[in-house]
Amino acid sequence: MNKDTLIGFLLIAVVLIGFSWWNQPSEEQIEAARLQDSIAAVQQEQAAKAQKEAAALAAKKGTTAGDSATSAASDSTALFLQSLTGTSQKVMLKNGKLELTLDTKGGVIRKAVIKDFKSIDGASDVTLFDEKDQNLTFMLAGKQDNIITRDLYFTPSEVSDTTVTMTASAKNGGQLVMRYRLGQDYLLSMTLQAQGLANTFAPSYKEVEIAWNDHCRQQEKGYSFENRYTSIYYKESQGGTDKLSESGDQEEATEEQTDWIAFRNQFFSIALISKDNFNKGAQLATKMDEKGSGYLKHFDARMATAFDPTGAKPSEFEMYIGPNNFRLIKEVEQQSAFGKDLDLEQLVDLGWWLLRWINRWFTLYVFDWLTGFGLNMGIVLILITILLKVITFPMVKKSYMSSAKMRVLKPKFEEATKQYDKPEDQMKKQQEMMSLYSKYGVSPLSGCLPMLIQMPIWLAMFFFVPNAIELRGESFLWMSDLSTYDPIVEWGTNIWGIGDHLSLTCILFCAAQLIYTWFSMQQQKDQMVGQQAEQMKMMQWMMYIMPLMFFFIFNDYSSGLNFYYFVSLFMSAAIMYTLRKTTDDEKLLAILEANYQANKNNPKKQSGLAARLEAMQKQADQMRNERLKMKN
Repeated sequence: MNKDTLIGFLLIAVVLIGFSWWNQPSEEQIEAARLQDSIAAVQQEQAAKAQKEAAALAAKKGTTAGDSATSAASDSTALFLQSLTGTSQKVMLKNGKLELTLDTKGGVIRKAVIKDFKSIDGASDVTLFDEKDQNLTFMLAGKQDNIITRDLYFTPSEVSDTTVTMTASAKNGGQLVMRYRLGQDYLLSMTLQAQGLANTFAPSYKEVEIAWNDHCRQQEKGYSFENRYTSIYYKESQGGTDKLSESGDQEEATEEQTDWIAFRNQFFSIALISKDNFNKGAQLATKMDEKGSGYLKHFDARMATAFDPTGAKPSEFEMYIGPNNFRLIKEVEQQSAFGKDLDLEQLVDLGWWLLRWINRWFTLYVFDWLTGFGLNMGIVLILITILLKVITFPMVKKSYMSSAKMRVLKPKFEEATKQYDKPEDQMKKQQEMMSLYSKYGVSPLSGCLPMLIQMPIWLAMFFFVPNAIELRGESFLWMSDLSTYDPIVEWGTNIWGIGDHLSLTCILFCAAQLIYTWFSMQQQKDQMVGQQAEQMKMMQWMMYIMPLMFFFIFNDYSSGLNFYYFVSLFMSAAIMYTLRKTTDDEKLLAILEANYQANKNNPKKQSGLAARLEAMQKQADQMRNERLKMKN
């Protein structure tokens, strides 16, 4: 084993082990999550938030932060004294797909239920959040008094199944009005408007502060896997979509104005959209929760948007509360009254630019077409795999035939280059082999490109399957839910690198990877010559380690993804085996010999690589001759 091979092996091992380690939360993250869940920490956090809000509003109206922060509730006392007391009442807005519960205390949504999606506890509907999980607060800084909506009791009016008006009355006869209208799907329209309060604000006051936080519930069985797809997303008004890291705690301030900010988990999202954009500098933060708490992360967003203190123009918002379904979100976005290209479908993570393009314009259409027949999702995955194998078969066959040509020519290459065994003759050996490649009409690299072309498809499915909400709750064979892992053994404690279970589809995927690797190694071993064959012995052990590394990475991934990879690899191995059995080596060698006879007397029949090697050899010979002359 030479030095380069050893270094290559160590680098691959470091990358794979590092990738697995990087996906695990650190001890500091676990400890932070544990503290986050304690009652004392929650109380401390709420107190800090109230002080921060009061300080921010105090700065806007010119008072000191200390005076303003003495009591969060006292900010609204003078002007909205009559709205500081009352009885909390619940008002429900609902349609066939969404059920929202608003509270007259604060005048905002306290509970959201998405219908016809099974919850983790077996209920027929998913409760995305309730009053203990989420809060949305609007804050206005007046000349004398701050107005914080969470302190106020609103009076409901114009109540129907899809509309309600919430009104908080001030002592001067003015009002703070919030209006809600639920559309036919998952889009909620809302406005905030001041009436008769113009003298309450400074002439230059033009914005409303918004504090929005959410304790994101765990909705799926696999805590670690769901956490990989849970974060805060946002859309820049003059740019693309970005997100905070899913792998740990993070705080970030937006550098540009944003159209929307969303709290997203694997299959459901809540996106708050502003007609007049959120100002740049919005403060976003995520904190991870401990496994077993029933929650994934704490989300916190602090932003500001336009506000008209005269009341002539309301601040307008829309809220998407629903599933991360690409086609559905595209349809719902058409219902928006803001006339913006919101790109809300970016909430469905289809991968990086090339992978997203493949999933957006190929995988989605194939998936929609197959699901349109009402087939089981497991069958759909199998059919997608078969279709992809049919499409890529010409490339696979070309790759195999290139390897087969190298295999049947191996004895001739070894015979023609056996005189170049000295280390200083290696370039001559390569030059001779390149010349033979040209004359026989083969290329050692022609089998690589078709295989590389297939890699984006593999990677595209890595993003597509975990984000396909159609797989959620769907069973197939022994798999009760294709969107999460399928344990054959579970235990109570977490083992680093494995977790608390063994996934059957992951084991099958790794076994198929091992079989496919064996076929590939046999194919490559049969075509290697001289030193290449020696290096191949070490390479094959590296390749056999890969399935083991995949096990540690994919054990908690969705059974649908592991099942797709298992079927794909099994088919690939079967195709390779079939091609090997149906290839006539003697006939193939006869064709190559005919090529050789036609090209052996043609001095121009030389590949570009062979020509470069010949030039390099001549330069090396010249330098060696010059050194010999200097010694003499």
